[in-house]
Amino acid sequence: MGWDMNSRREPLGNYIQPVDVRNSDQKITRVQGISIRKRFIDTKANMENVSLANYKVVQPGQFAFVTVTSRNGGKISIAILEDAPCIVSSTYCVFEVTDKNALLPEFLYLWFTRAEFDRYARFHSWGSARETFDWDDLCRTLVPIPDLDTQQAVVRLYGGMTDNARLYEASIPELERICDGYMDEAKKRAKEVRLGEHVRQIDVRNRDLGISRVQGISIRKCFIDTKANMENVSLASYKVVQPGQFAYVTVTSRNGGKISIAMLEDAPCIVSSSYSVFEVMDGDVFLPEFLYLWFKRAEFDRYTRFHSWGSARETFDWEDMCQVRVPAPTIHEQESIVAIHHCLERRKRIKTELDENIGVLGSVLMQLAMNEGA
Repeated sequence: MGWDMNSRREPLGNYIQPVDVRNSDQKITRVQGISIRKRFIDTKANMENVSLANYKVVQPGQFAFVTVTSRNGGKISIAILEDAPCIVSSTYCVFEVTDKNALLPEFLYLWFTRAEFDRYARFHSWGSARETFDWDDLCRTLVPIPDLDTQQAVVRLYGGMTDNARLYEASIPELERICDGYMDEAKKRAKEVRLGEHVRQIDVRNRDLGISRVQGISIRKCFIDTKANMENVSLASYKVVQPGQFAYVTVTSRNGGKISIAMLEDAPCIVSSSYSVFEVMDGDVFLPEFLYLWFKRAEFDRYTRFHSWGSARETFDWEDMCQVRVPAPTIHEQESIVAIHHCLERRKRIKTELDENIGVLGSVLMQLAMNEGA
């Protein structure tokens, strides 16, 4: 299983060949592009009244890449097709491995995902108006070719982790549908109450300067590190937010049609004195987490924008917030949907971590394969 990485780095052109099959009969209508994350994606081009006859056909196990590398974030857009046949722009290069007993396509794809390959492709790109890395450049690329057992071991380990990530990814849309469906059902079945009867405004200032963690709130409805320059700024007048409490930015104009509101989950923080801070005062009617789910809905964004007022800037102030009517299911029902939401968020975090680790794993496995027996 050992190999000498110096003697086995060979021109990739010895192992691949171009493929140029056109969609002449227009039987394939699935038009794909390629992202800088090296995946096939639905095309962003306007395909209305566009003939698909000249598009190139890509079959599962084949590769395609975009030759233009300028203005591409230092990366080359290249991917292997894993699922059903698709078509890509005629400007793309499509190719396949000629001998899968010598080089596994999946192993080659792992090589393409390495940052080293992105740097190589950018360095060897040429042009004036735009720089390209074309077919001949790809064929000249020296690639390590370990023995087939090593390749299979690397692909098997990598594939196990990607399969795990896909399982998590597949469960996320279903959990999202369950959460959205439950909230829609709550609107129909549960009685509505005026929010102001069950929440109260909080105005605790950081006068002793005991808290130095300054936070802002994004339109994604989460607390974030402030973007303001805090140098030589006194924090004494900043408002304190405790875990389980809410804060929101009253200004809604120039905010992408959303209101910046969030519930604090971790350690205490401070926010601008212009923010409104509040908490649930009746735990028998609302769980804070349930209210947060309501605030995250697009319906709530639309409501706050419609009820925002002002001239130079429009605001949704505390009095407006108190007039919001919210469905109030039983606490048991609220606990159930919050538990499902926690499961959803946990799966999202795991999926993100898996995606990040997959990239690292691919690089580590390739390095191990290169060092095996060297």
